[in-house]
Amino acid sequence: MVNSRQILCHLFCLAGLVAAASAQAGSQECLVGPAYAKFGLTFDSGWREEAAGPLFYEQTAHGQKQWAIPPFFCHTATPEVDWNEWEIFYPIIDYRRFGGEYRLQIGEFLSFSGGNTQEENRVRRATLFPFYFRQRSSDTNLNYTALVPFYGHLVNRLFRNDIKFVMFPIYSETRKKDMVTDNYLYPIFDRRRGEGVTGWQVWPLTGVVHKTTTFRTNSLNEVVTNGGYDNFFAVWPFYFKDRAGLGTTNPATSLTVLPFYSQTRSPSRDETSYGFPLGFNAIQDREQGYVEHDFCWPLFVQAHGSKTVTRYFPFYSRALHNGMESIFYGFLLYKFNRLQAPSLDRRRTRILYFLYSDTVERNTQSHEFKRRVDLWPFYTYDREMDGNRRMQILAVLEPLFPNNRTMAREYSPLWALWRAEKNARTGATSRSLLWNLYRRESAGQSKKTSLLFGLIQYQCTADGGRWRVCHINLGGKRAQTTATKS
Repeated sequence: MVNSRQILCHLFCLAGLVAAASAQAGSQECLVGPAYAKFGLTFDSGWREEAAGPLFYEQTAHGQKQWAIPPFFCHTATPEVDWNEWEIFYPIIDYRRFGGEYRLQIGEFLSFSGGNTQEENRVRRATLFPFYFRQRSSDTNLNYTALVPFYGHLVNRLFRNDIKFVMFPIYSETRKKDMVTDNYLYPIFDRRRGEGVTGWQVWPLTGVVHKTTTFRTNSLNEVVTNGGYDNFFAVWPFYFKDRAGLGTTNPATSLTVLPFYSQTRSPSRDETSYGFPLGFNAIQDREQGYVEHDFCWPLFVQAHGSKTVTRYFPFYSRALHNGMESIFYGFLLYKFNRLQAPSLDRRRTRILYFLYSDTVERNTQSHEFKRRVDLWPFYTYDREMDGNRRMQILAVLEPLFPNNRTMAREYSPLWALWRAEKNARTGATSRSLLWNLYRRESAGQSKKTSLLFGLIQYQCTADGGRWRVCHINLGGKRAQTTATKS
């Protein structure tokens, strides 16, 4: 039975009428020209329908329904978990809803969102960044409105717990955790206050901040020390004198006179720099156990101990630290990265940054692995941990956004000249050329092949083969044998 969306798509081509006639004949699968195709999924127990070549598809699998008109619109719904999403010219307009929580993003500047917080408070937000911010909640203490630069109040936005301002930058007050900063003609004058914190600055002339050592009790009922600090600067950014970790077992002192000299001293680490940032830098890290010498950091680096680095930028670099390894030749010509962690070994090789990329991630305990290979813009190959494999010829955006499934489902149908899939568990495979101009499927002892968008079809099963030409059944070997015997 052909639904309304299919009928609209059939209007792209007169051959859609033939597709409707074939569907009425009772065939579940259907290949009729570039106007319409319906076939089973390789990896899941579901169906995919395509119409007007790459311009429409609808897919159903695992209770999830998705239909799209690439690259204009895509809608996905999972009723079982009350999940709904749609995109218009992604990433220009993007909508997500899960239960009572939702978010509408228009570009990078205008957004609307709402839902319940962890405290079960209903919250709705509207943002036109960076000019307008608004939130309404069932807890009126969380309500705020801000119209930049005139007047406003923000809660848990812009990396601060609380922000108030009037005719910014004339006056603003920000709070981050327990420290409150009053700004006047930001960033020239400010005053800081909080738990054990006092300070002020007249930027860029001078400024002072002091914090006393404080104590708190953690979730294990243990007393934890919060180290104090003293910070002073004069004629920013040329002179700094700081002390940190006061009252702890690792107090540190530092002095910076740019561009001539900088030093940091602590029980665990010493660092000395001459002519920053283009001069010489020496580090002795006793806690992690390595010594490092740099010149024009990060261009020329030598380190040995628990951390080993040899870098002569842009010709050669090799670094190994905390299970991470990186190597490059000619900077972007060749680059290799490796991450080793408990039960994980991840390797990535790149040539000309994203022109060629080969990533292998292996579980060292189960010996399962996944792999992704990209050669921009020619092809992409993906093998999942379960052994399922996909390959696509012509991949314009996929290598640039390898982990963005939304980008792939919105744009891949437009230029995927060749698609191949293999299900590792069932052995089922599928291949498609030029939006089903040629298509081949296999599952167990069943094999199906179609040419010229289904005008010529051949199906082979355990009972024999069968040909169809122009959707007329011509029979097959088994049918002919039976007729001869009779």
